[in-house]
Amino acid sequence: MAQDQDIRTGRHCVFLMHVHLVFTTKFRHKVFTARHLKRMEEVMANVCSDFECELVEFNGEAEYVHLLVNFPPTVSVSKLVNSLKSVSSRRLRQEFPELKKHYWRAQRLWNGSYFAGSVGGASLDVLRRYIESQDRPHV
Repeated sequence: MAQDQDIRTGRHCVFLMHVHLVFTTKFRHKVFTARHLKRMEEVMANVCSDFECELVEFNGEAEYVHLLVNFPPTVSVSKLVNSLKSVSSRRLRQEFPELKKHYWRAQRLWNGSYFAGSVGGASLDVLRRYIESQDRPHV
Protein backbone atom coordinates (compact mmCIF):
# COMPACT_ATOMS: atom_id res chain seq x y z
CA MET A 1 0.00 0.00 0.00
CA ALA A 2 1.15 3.51 -0.71
CA GLN A 3 2.85 5.53 1.96
CA ASP A 4 1.59 9.05 2.72
CA GLN A 5 4.72 10.56 1.16
CA ASP A 6 3.86 8.87 -2.18
CA ILE A 7 0.56 10.74 -2.48
CA ARG A 8 0.90 13.86 -4.61
CA THR A 9 -1.26 16.96 -4.65
CA GLY A 10 -2.28 19.28 -7.41
CA ARG A 11 -4.18 22.51 -7.32
CA HIS A 12 -7.57 20.81 -7.10
CA CYS A 13 -6.78 17.15 -6.52
CA VAL A 14 -4.90 14.57 -4.53
CA PHE A 15 -3.58 11.65 -6.54
CA LEU A 16 -1.43 8.57 -6.70
CA MET A 17 -1.32 7.26 -10.27
CA HIS A 18 1.17 4.86 -11.82
CA VAL A 19 1.41 3.31 -15.26
CA HIS A 20 3.49 0.30 -16.35
CA LEU A 21 4.85 0.83 -19.89
CA VAL A 22 6.56 -1.66 -22.17
CA PHE A 23 8.23 -0.62 -25.45
CA THR A 24 9.70 -3.08 -27.95
CA THR A 25 12.27 -2.33 -30.62
CA LYS A 26 11.30 -2.08 -34.27
CA PHE A 27 11.29 -5.58 -35.80
CA ARG A 28 12.14 -6.90 -32.29
CA HIS A 29 15.85 -6.53 -33.11
CA LYS A 30 18.07 -7.30 -30.12
CA VAL A 31 20.12 -4.13 -30.13
CA PHE A 32 20.46 -2.86 -26.55
CA THR A 33 23.51 -3.33 -24.37
CA ALA A 34 23.96 -2.24 -20.76
CA ARG A 35 25.41 1.08 -22.02
CA HIS A 36 22.34 1.77 -24.14
CA LEU A 37 19.95 0.96 -21.32
CA LYS A 38 21.85 3.14 -18.83
CA ARG A 39 21.68 6.15 -21.17
CA MET A 40 18.07 5.42 -22.09
CA GLU A 41 17.09 5.47 -18.42
CA GLU A 42 18.65 8.94 -18.08
CA VAL A 43 16.89 10.24 -21.20
CA MET A 44 13.53 8.82 -20.17
CA ALA A 45 13.86 10.20 -16.63
CA ASN A 46 14.43 13.66 -18.13
CA VAL A 47 11.39 13.34 -20.39
CA CYS A 48 9.29 12.26 -17.40
CA SER A 49 10.55 15.25 -15.44
CA ASP A 50 9.49 17.57 -18.28
CA PHE A 51 5.95 16.16 -17.91
CA GLU A 52 6.08 16.51 -14.09
CA CYS A 53 6.16 12.72 -13.87
CA GLU A 54 8.58 10.49 -12.02
CA LEU A 55 10.33 7.48 -13.52
CA VAL A 56 10.01 5.17 -10.50
CA GLU A 57 11.58 2.08 -12.05
CA PHE A 58 13.31 1.21 -15.31
CA ASN A 59 14.79 -1.98 -16.71
CA GLY A 60 15.08 -3.80 -19.98
CA GLU A 61 16.63 -6.45 -22.14
CA ALA A 62 18.12 -6.49 -25.62
CA GLU A 63 14.82 -5.82 -27.43
CA TYR A 64 12.46 -4.16 -24.93
CA VAL A 65 12.21 -1.91 -21.87
CA HIS A 66 9.84 -1.69 -18.90
CA LEU A 67 9.02 1.58 -17.14
CA LEU A 68 7.02 2.35 -14.03
CA VAL A 69 5.93 5.99 -14.11
CA ASN A 70 4.17 8.04 -11.44
CA PHE A 71 2.14 10.67 -13.29
CA PRO A 72 -0.36 13.46 -12.52
CA PRO A 73 -3.95 13.38 -13.84
CA THR A 74 -3.16 16.30 -16.16
CA VAL A 75 -0.85 14.10 -18.26
CA SER A 76 -2.18 12.02 -21.12
CA VAL A 77 -0.50 8.62 -21.15
CA SER A 78 -0.47 8.58 -24.97
CA LYS A 79 1.32 11.96 -25.13
CA LEU A 80 3.83 10.84 -22.51
CA VAL A 81 4.49 7.63 -24.45
CA ASN A 82 4.88 9.51 -27.72
CA SER A 83 7.45 11.83 -26.18
CA LEU A 84 9.33 9.04 -24.37
CA LYS A 85 9.63 7.00 -27.55
CA SER A 86 10.48 9.84 -29.95
CA VAL A 87 13.05 11.57 -27.72
CA SER A 88 14.77 8.34 -26.68
CA SER A 89 14.87 7.10 -30.29
CA ARG A 90 16.37 10.33 -31.57
CA ARG A 91 18.91 10.68 -28.76
CA LEU A 92 20.08 7.08 -28.78
CA ARG A 93 20.49 6.98 -32.57
CA GLN A 94 22.49 10.23 -32.36
CA GLU A 95 24.70 9.13 -29.47
CA PHE A 96 25.17 5.49 -30.55
CA PRO A 97 25.81 5.34 -34.31
CA GLU A 98 25.93 1.53 -34.21
CA LEU A 99 22.13 1.54 -33.70
CA LYS A 100 21.64 3.15 -37.11
CA LYS A 101 22.73 0.01 -38.95
CA HIS A 102 19.63 -1.81 -37.65
CA TYR A 103 17.26 1.02 -38.53
CA TRP A 104 18.78 2.79 -41.53
CA ARG A 105 15.51 2.53 -43.43
CA ALA A 106 12.93 2.80 -40.66
CA GLN A 107 14.61 5.83 -39.00
CA ARG A 108 13.06 4.86 -35.69
CA LEU A 109 14.10 2.69 -32.80
CA TRP A 110 10.71 1.63 -31.43
CA ASN A 111 7.84 -0.48 -32.67
CA GLY A 112 4.74 1.66 -33.25
CA SER A 113 2.73 -0.06 -30.52
CA TYR A 114 3.24 -0.27 -26.78
CA PHE A 115 1.77 -1.77 -23.60
CA ALA A 116 0.33 0.50 -20.91
CA GLY A 117 -1.21 -0.92 -17.74
CA SER A 118 -2.59 0.96 -14.78
CA VAL A 119 -0.99 0.05 -11.49
CA GLY A 120 -2.40 0.63 -8.04
CA GLY A 121 -2.28 -0.42 -4.43
CA ALA A 122 -5.55 -2.34 -4.41
CA SER A 123 -6.86 -5.02 -6.74
CA LEU A 124 -10.05 -4.48 -8.73
CA ASP A 125 -11.93 -6.92 -6.47
CA VAL A 126 -10.93 -5.00 -3.35
CA LEU A 127 -12.00 -1.68 -4.93
CA ARG A 128 -15.27 -3.15 -6.19
CA ARG A 129 -16.12 -4.49 -2.70
CA TYR A 130 -15.17 -1.16 -1.09
CA ILE A 131 -17.43 0.80 -3.45
CA GLU A 132 -20.28 -1.69 -3.00
CA SER A 133 -19.98 -1.39 0.80
CA GLN A 134 -20.65 2.36 0.84
CA ASP A 135 -23.73 3.38 2.82
CA ARG A 136 -25.93 4.65 0.00
CA PRO A 137 -28.97 6.64 1.09
CA HIS A 138 -32.28 4.85 0.42
CA VAL A 139 -34.41 7.95 0.05
